[in-house]
Amino acid sequence: MTQPVNQTEIQKAILEQQSADNRKKMVLNGVLLLLLLAAPFAMYPVFLMKILCFALFAVAFNLLFGFTGLLSFGHAAFLATGGYTTGYLLSNVSGLTTEMGIIAGTAAATLLGLAFALLSIRRQGIYFAMVTLALSQLVFFFLVQSEFTGGEDGMHGIPRGNLFGFVDLSDNYNMYYFVLAVFLGCYLLVQRIVSSPYGQVLKAIKQNEPRAISLGYNVNRYKVLAFVISAALAGLAGSLKSVVFQLASLNDAHWHMSGEVILMTLVGGMGTLLGPVVGATFVVNIEYQLSQGPLRDWVDPILGGIFVLTVLAFRSGIVGEIQKFVRKNLG
Repeated sequence: MTQPVNQTEIQKAILEQQSADNRKKMVLNGVLLLLLLAAPFAMYPVFLMKILCFALFAVAFNLLFGFTGLLSFGHAAFLATGGYTTGYLLSNVSGLTTEMGIIAGTAAATLLGLAFALLSIRRQGIYFAMVTLALSQLVFFFLVQSEFTGGEDGMHGIPRGNLFGFVDLSDNYNMYYFVLAVFLGCYLLVQRIVSSPYGQVLKAIKQNEPRAISLGYNVNRYKVLAFVISAALAGLAGSLKSVVFQLASLNDAHWHMSGEVILMTLVGGMGTLLGPVVGATFVVNIEYQLSQGPLRDWVDPILGGIFVLTVLAFRSGIVGEIQKFVRKNLG
């Protein structure tokens, strides 16, 4: 005779497994945090800050694409809006502190994200993507034609200023740890959103939107909020980037930048928390290494080849493939 199933023991085993998984995550996060804290003493801080800014941009995009299933070709507009707004205010408003300039840039990107969402969210699939691309190009041409943006030359000499009035951000180490703190805060925020009931609804919308509608969820409202949060974080990344490099350029508004963040997300692992960070690190490093050698004129074709290879053979991305290997071989 078969032994009766003991529900208490099953629940106990599940809780023990969850506790073990949480301990592993805490250890991994602790190791990564220590590496990030020590990184500027081993590598050039400005290069590390570039990686962190693009990692935040990719994390923002992944919230919309990886967890909600909405492919936006217009996220460069939010990166550029945050950067230009922060750059203009810090350069022209006397007495404005750096953190207030960054907050203003993030707020401008948030409002633009709301406008984009209300105009595009009722479309799905390729139509949604094309609407976001068209709106992003409108922002690009506005930035090209406007005098206050510097046109094709962009904005230069944006002051870093002082954080809270007394932390000198002209020091690269101070600037690095400020950018790192902002990035970690945003990463934890996205982690909390994804694991919350709201995040579970976003995943349900991605997997089966008609079923989510049949369960009584107002999916458009959920998608609009996800779009706005994603735009805000992308704008924050742009604001930080303009302060770090003390410039805002049209490259951040070009459609090519929207494609680049898609590449970062796919290469790292769409729908994973750590994937966009790994993807951004990989792509930024590849671009830097290639630009320093004889293949500098082949950066775009090589990145295109990596994109095609990822889509055809490694659709789960770097982090996704590692997770699949661990589940298959290590249980």
